Amino acid sequence: MKRLEIKNLHVSVDDKEILKGIDLVVNEGEIHALMGPNGNGKSTLLAAIMGDPKYIVTEGSIIYDNQDLLALPVNERSILGVFLGMQYPQEIPGVTNSDFLRAAMNVRSEKPISLFKFIKEIEKSIEELEMKDDLAHRFLNEGFSGGEKKRNEIVQMKMLKPSLAMLDEIDSGLDVDAIHLVAKSLELLKEETNMAMIIVSHYERFLELLKPNFTHVLIDGKIVMEGGADIFGRIDEEGYDWIYKELNIDPIKEEVKRPTSIGVCAVKEVIKESE
Repeated sequence: MKRLEIKNLHVSVDDKEILKGIDLVVNEGEIHALMGPNGNGKSTLLAAIMGDPKYIVTEGSIIYDNQDLLALPVNERSILGVFLGMQYPQEIPGVTNSDFLRAAMNVRSEKPISLFKFIKEIEKSIEELEMKDDLAHRFLNEGFSGGEKKRNEIVQMKMLKPSLAMLDEIDSGLDVDAIHLVAKSLELLKEETNMAMIIVSHYERFLELLKPNFTHVLIDGKIVMEGGADIFGRIDEEGYDWIYKELNIDPIKEEVKRPTSIGVCAVKEVIKESE
């Protein structure tokens, strides 16, 4: 069974400590909701697991499938089965969705995927997410609306079939119908692959649809509370004030979020490697 195990993780950005000792275990097939006020380290945690070089691990360990992720570059973490659905998907001019996805799939396989199989799979994913028919031929996220970018992240996830999917506010920017669409697509993919998921979200409705096994509340770089669905239900009703009072925590000032991206060069490098 594949397992993510994080121990005493400390992460800094620009010499400022953001994560201050995270312990987390995620087993195959589990869904974990990660909640907390903005600016408290949720996106930092996902970026550190994925290997964004801006996020410096100063202490602790991240083990996945018995391998030390901290010793692996981003592309090898991805090949191992780790996927990050980004909060701010980047536009990549000159690289089509089909070129990017086929290249990413090929580096995960012993032999290249056949064109026929690839076309069938991408058409199925596009239809399921109710995207435009020309998605495969459009440049990656260029000219996409916010909701289209988020659904395109799910298209990528369905094609790559990760064993550990991390979704950073994938529901933001989606209307009610699209939220149901994305949740259903994630449910079907989980049934097919038994993947584990870490979901960052502020919306109770999205989490209700996904039915997380565990909820973790991250405040000031630490997981301060863990439990089940009752936690995100109460947060939706009362906000985080009750947690501050119950645990005698002083709220910290929200900071500007940093867009997380693997970068244009990284995408083009993946395509080059598969050629």
